[in-house]
Amino acid sequence: MSKRKLSFACWNYDRTRALQLGDVQADGIDLNYLEMPVEETFFRMLRNKEFDASEMSLSSYTVSLHQENPPFIAIPIFPSRMFRHSCIYVNADSGIKEPKDLIGKKIGNPEYQMTAPTWIRGILSDHYGVPVDSVTYFTGGEEEPGRPEKLKLDLPENIKVHSIGPTQTLSQMLLDGEIDALYTARTPSTFINGGGKVKRLFEDYETVERNYFKETAIFPIMHTVAIRREVYLENPWIAQSLTKALTASQQQTYEDLNEATALKAMLPWLTSHVEQVKAEMGADFWPYGFDKNKDSLTTFLRYHYEQGLSKRLLQPHELFAPETLESFKI
Repeated sequence: MSKRKLSFACWNYDRTRALQLGDVQADGIDLNYLEMPVEETFFRMLRNKEFDASEMSLSSYTVSLHQENPPFIAIPIFPSRMFRHSCIYVNADSGIKEPKDLIGKKIGNPEYQMTAPTWIRGILSDHYGVPVDSVTYFTGGEEEPGRPEKLKLDLPENIKVHSIGPTQTLSQMLLDGEIDALYTARTPSTFINGGGKVKRLFEDYETVERNYFKETAIFPIMHTVAIRREVYLENPWIAQSLTKALTASQQQTYEDLNEATALKAMLPWLTSHVEQVKAEMGADFWPYGFDKNKDSLTTFLRYHYEQGLSKRLLQPHELFAPETLESFKI
C-alpha cells in the first residue's frame, strides 16, 4: 500500500531531527521535511497555506480558529517553548527600572498577535501589575522595515496598536528612544551592538524565570504543529501518525541529552545542566501531549482572550484534533 505524501515545514530542532533524517518514520506517510526559519514557515503557511502541515505560532493558530472556516487543525506537539522574561528590552534612558515603569510607555511588538509578546503581556499583567491596555503598542519589522501582521486583527478600542513607518525598524527605534521598550522573540541587533543603550528589563532573567516556573509550573508554549484542515478531513489518521512520530523523535533527543560517555551537544557542563533541569522541572521537562499541557494552555488562552485576540474564551481541547486528546494503553 502506497504512503500518503505529506509536506511538513519546520525548523531544524534537535527534537525533530530524528524525523527529519528519517531515523523515525511517520506511519503511512512519505514525509517531505522542509527546513526553514520560523518566520518564513509562518508567513508561507498562514498567508498561502503552502504546506500540508507545519510548525505554527500558537497565537497565530488560535487567531485563525476564529475565522468562519478555520483553515488548520493542530496536534498537541510543541516544538518551541521558552521562558520570555529575558525578551523584554528597554532603552537605557527611558526611566524603566522595574515592570511597573512600563505603564504609559511606547512598546514595540513585531506583531501584536505573536506568541512571545502574548505571553509577555500576560505575565506582566498577572505578576507585575502592568495591564495590557496601560501601554501603547507599535508594530512592524524588528530588523527590516515593512513587516505586517500575518492575520487580520479586530482589537477592542481600549488596546492601542499603531504600525510604524514604512522605513522604520523597531530595533533602531528602541536605540533612538522613539519607543521605550520592545517585547520580542529575537534578540534585537541594537542590544548586541548598541553600546549599552539597550538593556534587558530583567538582567538576572534566569533567576526570575526559574522562580516563575516554581510559582506556576508553566514552561511557556510558543509553537504547535498544524495540519491544513482539508488534509486532515480527508485523512484524519494523519494527526495521530504525526503525533506519534514527533513524540518518538523527541524521545531520541531525551536519550541523547542523557548520554554521558561522549557529549552529543556542544556544551561542556551538559550533564550538570540536564540534571539541574530535571531536578527543577521533572524528567519530562519538555512535555508533549494534551494532559500534561492543559494548565499552560488554559493560561495562554486566557491571555489571548484578555488581550483581544480571541473573540471568546477558548478551552484547551478546542485547539486540537480530537483523536490526539488521548491515547491507547496496553
